Order: sequence, then C-alpha cells, then structure tokens
Amino acid sequence: MSDVSMGTSQMREGAPAPLARLFGWGMLAFLASYLANNVLVVWFGFPGALTGLTGGGTLAIIQVIIYVVFFALAAMKVFGRPNASLRAEAERISAFNAWLIRSCFWAVLFVGIADVIIAFMRTENLLIYFMSEDAVLQFNLARYVGPVIHTPLIVLAFIVGLFTRTLGFTWLALMIVGAELLIVISRFVFSYEQALMGDLVRYWYAALFLFASAYTLMDEGHVRVDVFYAGLDPRGKGRVNAFGSIFLGMTTCWVIISIGMAGKTAIINSPIVNFEVTQTGGTGMFVKYQMAAFLAVFAVTMLIQFVSYLFEAVADMRGEPGKREVGSAAH
Repeated sequence: MSDVSMGTSQMREGAPAPLARLFGWGMLAFLASYLANNVLVVWFGFPGALTGLTGGGTLAIIQVIIYVVFFALAAMKVFGRPNASLRAEAERISAFNAWLIRSCFWAVLFVGIADVIIAFMRTENLLIYFMSEDAVLQFNLARYVGPVIHTPLIVLAFIVGLFTRTLGFTWLALMIVGAELLIVISRFVFSYEQALMGDLVRYWYAALFLFASAYTLMDEGHVRVDVFYAGLDPRGKGRVNAFGSIFLGMTTCWVIISIGMAGKTAIINSPIVNFEVTQTGGTGMFVKYQMAAFLAVFAVTMLIQFVSYLFEAVADMRGEPGKREVGSAAH
C-alpha cells in the first residue's frame, strides 16, 4: 500500500475516541456477521437472522448469536484498549484490506490461466487425449470445474497473499494488454478466434477495475472535485472526509451488499450458487459466476477501507500527529 510515516507505525497510543472507534469496529463486526450469515443462508439453508427475533427456531437463533458475538468482540476491541491510536488502527485495517485485495488478484491470475487452458482444450476436443470420457464430461460442467479446480486455486491465492507485499495492478494490466494482443494476432493473422479469449479479457478487466478501487481510495487516487476542499485546513478536510465516508461511501457499499446478497435469488448470490456461465457455454470460460462475486469483493473492500479512512479523518479533525503521507507505492 502507500508509504506510511514512521510516526504512525510507532505511535500506538492516543487520546480516547470511543464513539468513532465503536462505530468503525461495529461496522466491521456487522459486515463480518452479515457475510457469515449470508453463507449460512445461501449454502446451508438457514432461515435468516431476522426470523430468529420472531421465534424462527434454533438455526435462526444461531444466526442471531453470530451477530451478538461479533459485536461483543468489537466492543472488547474498543474498551479493552481505550487509548488505542486511531491512525494505528487505520493502518492495521488497511493492511488487512491490502492482503484481501492482493489475494483476490492472485486468485484471478491463477483461475484465469487455469480456466483458459481448460476451455481451450475443451473447445478443441483435446481433453479426451488426457483423461477418460467420464472425466471429459465432468470438465464440461461448471458445477464440477468451479469446486474442484477454481476453489483450490482461490485458497492457494489467499495463502500466497500472506507472503507477498505487492498488489500486482501493473502486472495484471500488462497481462490484459497481452491477452488483447493475442486476440488481434490470432484473428487477423491466423483467422482463429474463440469465445474463451474474450472471456479472459473481460474477466481480468473486471478484476482490475473493481479490486483496485479500495487501493485507489487508500492512495488518494480517486478523482475529487475539490473546489472548496482544497482551501480547507486539515481539520476541515477531516470533517469532509468523515462525512463522506459515512454518508456517501459506506451507504453506497451497503446498498450493493444488501441488494446483491439478499437471498439465494439475489443478483450476486444467484450466479455463484448456480455456477453461472456465459451464453457461449462450453466454448467459453466458466468464470461468469466469479464476475458476479467481484461486485461483492468491490463493496466489501471499499467498506473496510472507508472505515480506515474514517479513522484517519477523525484523527485529522482532532489534530492528532502522525498523519499518513501518501507516496508512490510498489505495485
């Protein structure tokens, strides 16, 4: 991520800010609870936490308990260290978000390469030379390729993300250009084109723009209309950033999450559950369901980063030292 001044890393204590910290950590607790319950509802048939408040049975009560536990952990985090520095906590939240984002980039790299190879072999009927007919039939089903091929690669990506410190935006952009160049050469030189080639470009393009948004927010790279903002002092800028983080940023993220994940038939959940593929079917890649999940990744990572941004903004409002200096970051 961006360069951070040494003061922020070393200054772990500061003036108490219980309301801001409780709001921020409570927001993250609610996000974690919501995502956990979404998995239980979509994949395991749980009834939903709201039914637990109206006597929905044991499963619903378990879902309510998940919310209670996460909020209790958030409260313990806040009141267990009342003097924790807002800037230090913002730094830790951003570091976690950076791991999440770079792991997602590794995932689309691994899955993209593996799936385009499988799609090419499937399209050209080459799989029969390497496996049995039954296995070939399995590789023609997205419900098989998704759990058996894609899921282990995604898990591997999150492990690799623990040992890397770069986010890979530049390299992913370069690979998109390479994929586009391959399409041009194969189409106009060899008169050869398959749907999988366009699928790979769209897959990586979607990841590049949606995953990079939270990183761009961290690096102050978003376009800002600062007719008035540029003339404000640091405290004034902090107020604007705090207001924007809560009422513009977080609300937008929650609209995406709540609409996209409101049950099994929601626009994000439904393609994932059904391992949805494009209309090209077996001639294309089996990654459309992941592109629906990219919307959730975008909203979740942006929401996490807005909490970090809020902590930084409140620290600016209070005039606390150790303000993060945005500099050039390795990609």
